[in-house]
Amino acid sequence: MRYARVLLKLSGEVLAGGKGFGIDPDTLGRTADELVEICASGAQVAVVIGGGNIFRGAEGAKRGTERATGDYMGMLATVINACSLQDALEQRGCATRVLSAITIRQVAEPYLRRRAIRHLEKGRLVIFAGGTGNPFFTTDTAAALRACEINANALLKATKVRGIFSADPVKEPDAVFYPRITFQEAIEKHLRVMDTTALSLCQENGVPVHVFDMGTHGNILKIIQGEDVGTVVTNGDPA
Repeated sequence: MRYARVLLKLSGEVLAGGKGFGIDPDTLGRTADELVEICASGAQVAVVIGGGNIFRGAEGAKRGTERATGDYMGMLATVINACSLQDALEQRGCATRVLSAITIRQVAEPYLRRRAIRHLEKGRLVIFAGGTGNPFFTTDTAAALRACEINANALLKATKVRGIFSADPVKEPDAVFYPRITFQEAIEKHLRVMDTTALSLCQENGVPVHVFDMGTHGNILKIIQGEDVGTVVTNGDPA
């Protein structure tokens, strides 16, 4: 096994499936099935989940919502997604804990670093909700922060495409695919796979980032077991 402990970043849009909004039960079920397989492999798994399928603070600001208020609303959306994913996982027999950066004791434990690590050591899947708990930070930054805090061996960034390209491959079919790239190049080229704060955190703490297609079943397990899937972002020289 290449990575004993990983943090998976899921966007809220992943749970929406093809609907674009809300939570699609079939997609939620498939996601839970794959996570159960990963936990069964013996890997310690943490998940940071976004809330864009319900509410996105930056988009709310464009429509007149005060930015900080919109971001807090987005944090609440991540809690809804986390509870949905937890329920699907536990229906499949996977012990799961939700830890939230904003205090909602009725549905989630308050985030404590030592508590999160202890849950992972006991074989529980941990879902981090509420982003960083602060406005103006994305859930990508939350994922990078939590990955560093729990000493994850890698951050796995789920997307809808194969990996990182020089441009949006949906809009530009001739876009160049990068199997490997450095953090510095990703920042300088403005590839926007993650925000600069998230990339810089991983760069400074030596946490590799794997960007892959979540739509292909088994990709996460392949990465954990050492196969080259998608794009890997590291501090080393690109291949």
